[in-house]
Amino acid sequence: MARILPRLRMDLEFLPSPVPDRPGLLIRDPYRYSTTTLIIPPVLVECLRLFDAQSSDLDLHQFLVRLTGDVRAGEAGESLARALADAAFLEDETYEAARSKCRREFAEASVREPAHAGESYPEDAGELRQMLDAYLDGASPRGGQAQPLTGIAAPHASFDGASECYRAAYSALSPEYRDKIFVILGTSHAGAPDRLGLTRKPFVTPLGTAATESGLVERLAADCGSGVELEDYCHSTEHSIEFQVLFLQHLFGAGVRILPILVGPFSHGLIEDGMPEDAPEVQRVLEAMGGLAEREAERLFWVLGIDLAHMGPRYGDEFAIQATEEPARQVEARDHARLDRVCAGDAAAFWRDLSAPRDDLKWCGASSLYLFLKAVPRARAAVAAYQQWNIDGESMVSCAALHFRTGS
Repeated sequence: MARILPRLRMDLEFLPSPVPDRPGLLIRDPYRYSTTTLIIPPVLVECLRLFDAQSSDLDLHQFLVRLTGDVRAGEAGESLARALADAAFLEDETYEAARSKCRREFAEASVREPAHAGESYPEDAGELRQMLDAYLDGASPRGGQAQPLTGIAAPHASFDGASECYRAAYSALSPEYRDKIFVILGTSHAGAPDRLGLTRKPFVTPLGTAATESGLVERLAADCGSGVELEDYCHSTEHSIEFQVLFLQHLFGAGVRILPILVGPFSHGLIEDGMPEDAPEVQRVLEAMGGLAEREAERLFWVLGIDLAHMGPRYGDEFAIQATEEPARQVEARDHARLDRVCAGDAAAFWRDLSAPRDDLKWCGASSLYLFLKAVPRARAAVAAYQQWNIDGESMVSCAALHFRTGS
């Protein structure tokens, strides 16, 4: 009897295989409900569309026979189905069990453990400090500025790929900021749209434990209502805040105080017409963040963990792109035009530029920037560095370091 194939999860990450001798489609789970990575051979990639909760295993078998002309090809379909199921990549009982287990464990944990130590940066504290020193390149924090900083924007891209921007952002932080509460607005790559993700948990890194200001978390959760998800599971895997915590701890000590906020994509202007605040949840979030900024102005320092454009096949484009070459130079010009809006503090003009046409540059830091500009409307910025980096041979990410100051 034919068996209906479960639906393939659409929240997975699908990338061209980076392994030269294993071409095909790489699939991995950004939520880390599964730690498995699969590379689907080219001949089987078309089969993935049959995992739609409507087609059957018999349909899969017949499709493969027609595709290959080999009556034994059905065995490959069975192996594919089994591999996807074992990896928790299908919407079935295996996935539901893995998802429930991960979310329960994060909710019950007393701290937010480092998710990227040993992968993106060293697990050993001494090696990590050496790495961060190298990225700062001996730059001394600049004190005595005529007008103190209100905040910075720094990348969350690879440390190697965005080293100039990390250096430009964090070398501007002098010891006078040590006692501030660092509000870290990080891109939520896997978060729900029109929502903030909050957690009360302290952030642990190889350098020690950063203290999360749980009182501010609770107040923000109450003020934002349905616009936030408290103890958002995305915090357990997201790197956009974790990377900023490392630099802050390196500069100011392990126990630096933070308010970690993941910012999901704002749908209005990107998916639907309009401005972000056209969504009631976002309007409430903007009001709550503005209230926080006003009440706590003297205690807060803002850190935005953001990147800019994402271009090339890895991000859904049909063309390859190389940093500093055409069409990357066109991307740079458009990035700077948008940054001009940000530097002027013109949130509305920034979002209008971003939403026409539906952000074809794919700025993953757009929502964090808009939120900051609305919460701190007197902030003005200067671009301290700009960088483009090829994440692979055909795709590119751009980033910038921004210094924010609040005018009179």
